[in-house]
Parts: sequence; C-alpha cells; structure tokens
Amino acid sequence: MWSPRVIALKLTKISHSVGHKIPLCNLKGLHLLCGRLRFSSANNWGAEQRFMSSEPKKIRIDEMTIKKIGTHNGTFHCDEVLACFFLRQLPEYAEAEIVRTRDAAVLAECDIVVDVGGEFDPKRHRYDHHQRTFAENFHSLCPEKPWVTKLSSAGLVYLHFGRRLLAQLTQMKEDDRQLDVLFDKLYENFVEEVDAVDNGISQFDGEARYAVSSTLSARVAHLNPRWNSKSQDTEDGFKKALKMVGEEFLDRLDFYKSSWLPARAVVEQAFKERNQVDPSGEVLLFSQGGCPWKEHLFALEKELDVESPIKFVLYPDLNGQWRVQCVPAGLNTFQNRLPLPEEWRGVRDEALSELSGIKGCIFVHAGGFIGGNKTQEGALEMARRTLQAAAQPPANGSS
Repeated sequence: MWSPRVIALKLTKISHSVGHKIPLCNLKGLHLLCGRLRFSSANNWGAEQRFMSSEPKKIRIDEMTIKKIGTHNGTFHCDEVLACFFLRQLPEYAEAEIVRTRDAAVLAECDIVVDVGGEFDPKRHRYDHHQRTFAENFHSLCPEKPWVTKLSSAGLVYLHFGRRLLAQLTQMKEDDRQLDVLFDKLYENFVEEVDAVDNGISQFDGEARYAVSSTLSARVAHLNPRWNSKSQDTEDGFKKALKMVGEEFLDRLDFYKSSWLPARAVVEQAFKERNQVDPSGEVLLFSQGGCPWKEHLFALEKELDVESPIKFVLYPDLNGQWRVQCVPAGLNTFQNRLPLPEEWRGVRDEALSELSGIKGCIFVHAGGFIGGNKTQEGALEMARRTLQAAAQPPANGSS
C-alpha cells in the first residue's frame, strides 16, 4: 500500500494568488520534496519502494525557477485534481507550484494550465476542454486508439504525458511494449471514467436501475465545502483530493504492473504452447492455478489473430486436483463456446468415470461450464472427448 507520505510531500505548494512567494521554511525543506517515487525492478515491485537520497542540498534561491501549474480556483473536480497529480509525477513539474485562479493574467504566467483558460494548445501547454469548439477524444487525437469519450483535462494530460508518467513511475522504457499495454489499460479502466463523468456522459442510454455514488469523481466532489458551510475555502479540500486521487492511481498502477501484467504473460506463454497440449490448439494449460485468464485470453486471441478459438483451459486447484473450464462466448456472458457433454452434467466420482470412460473424474457442474479430475491427464482427456463429440455429425445425419 502506498504511504500517504509519498503524495503528502508534494502538497506543500498550492497557491491562488499572483504574488505568492515560497516561505523560507519551504525552501529549507525542498530537499525533502526531491524524493521521487521509484519502484523496484524485482517481481514484488509493488511491495518494495525506495526513494532517492534525501540528504540536504545547498540551494541558491536566485538560481531556482519554480514552475507553475495553473488551474481554476473555487469548486474543484476530479479531472483537474488528477491532471495536477499526473504532472507532479514528472521531473519538470515535481516541485511545481499549483496556482488556483481564473485570473487570465496570472494564468498567462503559468508554465502549464489545465481545465481553465479556454484553450487547448499542446505546444503552449494549455489543456482546457470547456470551450465550444473542443470535441476531442483519444481516437481523434490518436487514431490508433479506440476510445471516443470526450476528453477532460485529466484525459488530455494523460494522452500527452501518460507514457512518460508511467515510465517515470515504473522505471520501464517508453518503447517497452508492456508500457504501452499499461498505458491503454489505465486509460480504459481509470482515466476514461473521470473524462466521462466530468463531461456529463452517461454509461448507457435510458434510466439507470440504481445510482452509483462512490466513484472517484463523486468522492472528490464531496471534499468541496458544503453549500451551507460557514467557510467556503476550497484549498484544504483540494489538497485532500490531490492526495486521494494520487494514492488511488498509484494503487491501480501497482496492481496492473505487479499482478495484471504477469497474468497476461502467463496466458501469452500458454498460447505459445497450446499445440503441445493438444493438436487442436483449442486447449490452454496453466501449470499454476489462480491466474485470472479470461480478459487476457480474449485480448490475445484478437491480437494474435487466432484461427481456432480456445475452448478449454486446464489448471490445478488448491487441493492439487485439476479443473477443465469452458471458455465463455464473451467476457461478460455465462454462455460457453463449447460446454461439457450434457450427459456428464451433475454426475460425480466413480459414476462419472464409468459414464465417460475417463479415470479419476470428480464432477461436472450441472451448468456444464466446469469439471474436475484427479489428474492433469484426466482433465485433458475430458476436454478432448468433448472436442471429439462436437466434431462428430449428429446421430441422425442432419446438419
């Protein structure tokens, strides 16, 4: 779990006035702010965190140029909070002051401006999305990407800086194929939601069956002052929001880097070896159980242009026995590409072994989507018999 100190160190310089000066105490503590979050290259990357040396460095005030990130003041939203967090992870903005204002003259002095100013101009580092002329999405700016949700300031910053951001946080190279996979995954499963909520885009047409009130955007919104609070100062809430979205993004990145990507590698290796498992190429074998495989299987089938879709996966359970599981027709459906034979369903142990002619059978679920055998060979034979039965013409000879 990421320590709150990692993000708290970056929250000391948030201003909303043009003449803001950095207190001397902050200058004396700048060496503490220079600790950049890094990740161990070991397999337990998420569990090991280290920082650069925090030994005091002599800083000459007249040689320092503190960059400024501009965003609007008043009520804050998840998109600009996340955009500011993203920028603060990059070396050039690590110590940047966040200037919260709507004063055009003040914003003009900022090195980069997000979610305010009425401009989208990457060359000048202006990333607003509120102007009438703005209709950009990931696909319009990067045609090779599929997402068409209108971008907010979070999505704009992620699109332009995301690969460098992830390379900085993971210590992976920007041209690493795995980094590109992470980049896509984190947009699709983290940032796009923020874009959609901020732009008022519903997940689906029609009235929802129930309300979802615990999204990241909703939790950021709740950190704003209540309408009837005596104090309407938003600065403390903005700092809390910056810390919260930062922790959640880093936690999600940790999961995808240390758990999701290794699972993809396991499934990819199983794809390469599938013809050694069975000549049909329609059975995958995972030597270790517990690996989440469905999402990766569908993605890799499409990516590798697999001719014969995978029908079964084999893996051991916690007791050392083996499972044969049917591959569903789609990621979010209970229908299977090829269920286990109907006559096996609901039958167990010796009765199932006698019925199927396969030693060591344990069960076949009544739904036909999964079965068990005492050995890997037995589970594989259950898959093979099912494939063979499906390849035979109907008994009456009709097509």
